[in-house]
Formats: sequence, structure tokens, C-alpha cells
Amino acid sequence: MSSTIGDTLRLTLFGRSHGPVIGMTLAGIPAGKALSPAALQAFLDRRAPGRSPLSTARREADIPRFLSGLNGGVTTGEDITAVIENTDVRSADYELLSAVPRPGHADYTAYVKYGRIEPGGGPFSGRMTAALCIAGGICLQLLEQAGISVLSRIRSIGPVNDRGQLLSSTADKPFPVVDEAQGEAMAQAILEAKAAGDSLGGVIECRILGVPAGVVGSTVVAVGTSLPELVTTVKAVARRESSLSVGNIVGANIIDLALILPACAAVSGGSLLIGPQTTGLDLPACLVLCGAAVVPPLLTGRFHRWQGAALLGLYAGYLRLLFG
Repeated sequence: MSSTIGDTLRLTLFGRSHGPVIGMTLAGIPAGKALSPAALQAFLDRRAPGRSPLSTARREADIPRFLSGLNGGVTTGEDITAVIENTDVRSADYELLSAVPRPGHADYTAYVKYGRIEPGGGPFSGRMTAALCIAGGICLQLLEQAGISVLSRIRSIGPVNDRGQLLSSTADKPFPVVDEAQGEAMAQAILEAKAAGDSLGGVIECRILGVPAGVVGSTVVAVGTSLPELVTTVKAVARRESSLSVGNIVGANIIDLALILPACAAVSGGSLLIGPQTTGLDLPACLVLCGAAVVPPLLTGRFHRWQGAALLGLYAGYLRLLFG
């Protein structure tokens, strides 16, 4: 059993908690990217079990073994596949839980779907986060090479909240918080809940710094909405259903303006803040593109080839202004 997520980068996790190995395959990483094995191992050591009374008693080294995608610490362009051996497997400890789903776990869901509860959670165990961290550690290094940094902390555990702003990395701290005194209070709260046979919930905070301004907007607009419309439109044109193809695009934008945008404003409980890039570039570009797309068909009843070429030129100019 495996699970796959992602488009540009595709991550597949495989294995199970009490099997011989767990692992991951990460596809989409370009060739020629240098990675530091030491930095990756340090990243994995942060979540390795059995090194703190606050985590599971299971003890694993969590040393990844790469099967493909790396040569001398440099990516080859192939899918990167790595495995971690499971060495501290004690399935007998879970015999009493084979028919009793644990609260806060996927045991019951797995039983309903697959008819059994795997020892230790099987492929749904927290153990699988070790393989997830291999992919995360690789991507973290690639982001750092691009000038993008990722910061995180434990914001709260139970009733105990961290104090101060997250302005620098907490990765080197034994307890990843800004205020170390609050970290000690969180640890004490966990130990007290553990002694009482209970558990506590928590909140984590993540900040990503250095992301270029155009990345998020371009991803949402170009991939999230336009690609399905493009596929439907091209199919319709190929079937000589041109009126349907134009209707697909116009209808989708009408929904965005008449339904999605008002719904977002209603949920926000007030006004939606519009950034300077939107007012200075996006909205004027939208006005020009809409005029070029709408006015000629209103006058002639047709969408002309020259009009499509003009719109492509205008869009290319918009992208140049956006990323230039």
C-alpha cells in the first residue's frame, strides 16, 4: 500500500510501521542539485523516536539509504527513492489493540476500509513521518539554495502558549519554541498528562520567508483554475463546439466574480484587503484583457484568430511585468 501526493513534485510513501522498511519516492527534482547528507541526517534526528521522555519509547536510528536519484550527494534527475530500516519492532506490544481502535489514530478508519487493525498503525502510523521527513529535508535544502527559509515552532500545547514572535529558526533548540521557559512548561504539561494516562493537543506555527511575490498568485490562477478550463476548451474546439468552449471560460469567470469573490468577502467578516500589486498591475491588466476579449465578439459575434494572438501578446506582457 502506498500514497502519492503532488503534481510538480510527486511524493509517494510506502512501507508500514512494523514492516522491514519504510520509504519514499520523490519525483520532479531536477538534476545537478547538491545536497548535504549531514544536514539531512540532522533534520531526521530531530524527529527520530526514543530520544526523549516526551516521545514514543520506540528507538530507531532513522538513517536513510538512497536507492536512486543521488550520486555523490548530487541529484541525477531520476526519481529519488530512499528507505529507512525498521529495527525496533515489537508487534506483541499491540496484541491487545488488534480489535480495539485507539483514539486519535487511524485504526478505526483502517478497519472499516481494509478489515483489520495493523500493529502499530501499519501504513497509517506516525512512523511514516520519518519517510516524509526525508522528502521534507531535501526540499528544505533546495529552498535554502533559492533564498527561501522555513521557520516553525510549537505555538501551544494544551493550555500553555509560547511567547514572542517567530523571527528566527528554532531547529537547534531541544524544544522548538521562542520562549524557552514556556517550552519547559509545555514539557511539564506533557509529562503530567502522560502520568495521568492522558494526552494533550497542540498547535504549530510555520513561516516561509523569501518567497517571490508572484509565485503564489501565479500558481493559483494558472494551474488551479485555468488548466481545467484549457483542457475542456481544447476538447470542445476539436469537436467543432466553439460556442461551448467560449462558454466554459466565460461561465467560469462569472462564477468567480458572482459567487467565489462575494463568498470570500462574506466569510472574512469585513472588507478584503487588496495589495498594491493587485491594484497597480493585476486589475488594470484584467481590465485591458477583458476589453480585448469581450468588445470584438460583441460587435461581430465571433472570436477571431487575430484577437487570440493579441490576447496572448498582452498576457506575455503581463507576465513580463509580473516577473521582471
